[in-house]
Amino acid sequence: MPLNLQITTFSVFIVVMSRPFGLLILIGSLLTTREILGAESAEVNLDYVAQRALERAKSPFHSPRADLPKVLRQDNLDYDKYREIRFRRDRALWSADQLPFRVEFFHPGYLYQEPVHVNEFTLTHTQPIRFVQDFFDYGKLDIANQIPTKTGYAGFRLLYPLNQTNQLDELGAFLGASYFRLLGKNLRYGQSARGLALDSGEGDRGEEFPIFTDWWLGKPSSGDNELRLYAILDSVSCAGAYEFFIKPGDTTSVSIRAVLFFRETNNVIAVDKNRKPSKTIGLAPLTSMFWFGKDTERKFDDYRTEVHDSDGLLVHMGNGESFWRPLDNPPATRHQVFHAPNIKGFGLLQRERNFSAYQDTFNLYHQVPSVWVEPDGSWGDGDLHLVELSTSYEGLDNIVAFWDPKNKPAPLQPYRFGYTLHWEGGDADAKRSENRIVSTRIGPDAQFGGRQFVIDFDGPKLDAIPENKPPTVVANCSGGARIVDSFVTRNDFLGTWRVILKMIPPAGSKDAIDLRCSLQQGTNNVGETWVYQWSPP
Repeated sequence: MPLNLQITTFSVFIVVMSRPFGLLILIGSLLTTREILGAESAEVNLDYVAQRALERAKSPFHSPRADLPKVLRQDNLDYDKYREIRFRRDRALWSADQLPFRVEFFHPGYLYQEPVHVNEFTLTHTQPIRFVQDFFDYGKLDIANQIPTKTGYAGFRLLYPLNQTNQLDELGAFLGASYFRLLGKNLRYGQSARGLALDSGEGDRGEEFPIFTDWWLGKPSSGDNELRLYAILDSVSCAGAYEFFIKPGDTTSVSIRAVLFFRETNNVIAVDKNRKPSKTIGLAPLTSMFWFGKDTERKFDDYRTEVHDSDGLLVHMGNGESFWRPLDNPPATRHQVFHAPNIKGFGLLQRERNFSAYQDTFNLYHQVPSVWVEPDGSWGDGDLHLVELSTSYEGLDNIVAFWDPKNKPAPLQPYRFGYTLHWEGGDADAKRSENRIVSTRIGPDAQFGGRQFVIDFDGPKLDAIPENKPPTVVANCSGGARIVDSFVTRNDFLGTWRVILKMIPPAGSKDAIDLRCSLQQGTNNVGETWVYQWSPP
């Protein structure tokens, strides 16, 4: 991607956004000249940022919270005061040059207690983007001249003519810890990605949330349709460097390369004496929301029949198997681990794309993106983790998926990995699995007194199977439970093959039960394998 050689002036602004970024109010204004910003000669690339991350990792973690001015802390800047801040509607970064990408900055404070330092770079130079209080209209707030220029921002969002060539649309946002969200064409915000997840879902320790503390934004040229960003990620246990190469489109893809450096034990305990070595290192973590859907047994008092940003986890294993794991909102936290050496891809998908399933005209769940993770090369041996938290409403992200390497990196030794995230909508996930599972329903079984699972399989190979020669159901379960009946029938109403499994759980057991089901012709699977984890109420 060519980069404009000129460092320019710019302006910034903010919009209202929802979970997981919280509520933000319109804010912004005009920046200063390059002399004030202090441009310097440098070639910014992954090695440039990695060297700075390594230097960070040699010392104990310093939390940016300590640098936030008192006037912006939650005891001084609450929700109502934060809403006083307004954008002055001046130009965003790169708007003066009429470039296809624009950047708008989020104001620090209130929920956003960890300020982020932002830089702009070209092929030959880089400069810091200082915080300027005159960018913002603070309404009735009397905080003039109380925020230093070195404070930084809470994060930023990206604009690009994504849906129409003559109109700027929101492309994505980077805000809060290492969270970020992107959009493909005609999509609405749903799930998020993160730079790294440490000890997510581990019952014997708290989760550690690394944060992006520094950014370098590559200035594009006038004809560019790609954007390059770099970031330093930092936390108590490690520091790292990240490269983001964003390509907007019907499916927006971001290629990510990263280098991690874990801190030595003495530097970790200097900050948190109770911190244990990381048990799980979550690469390419995805975070989503599932409140209820077709497979939900816990019913909620709501006019809608489904509420979720994702309805399942799709995995392409290294051995060629593909499996679909429907998501659930369990009564208590569930943490399921799948051994997944040389994993080929995984993602949290939204397969239900019909508005009629949601009946929600405000939260357009049928238009949120599925996100697919495609590893660069072989990631080696490791496990795929799925964490499902119990939630009682749709305002909390309660689903996490990530891959954890078996061989953990040694302190200060570079751990390199790369992957591509695809933010896609519609039936784009059909290209991941043509013959797939389109629905799961669960209810009581009156015949045997257990539970029955109704699973619909669809796809061209399945459609080609004659009704008088149906595929074979192969099913099993764990934990002392029993599959007492299983059969497959053609569902002419949906054009699918429907499997009905009847399972009796062991009496009195509170343990989760793992179930698997596939359709076979001869000895070959036809499409995805259905996997599920059922928990007693």
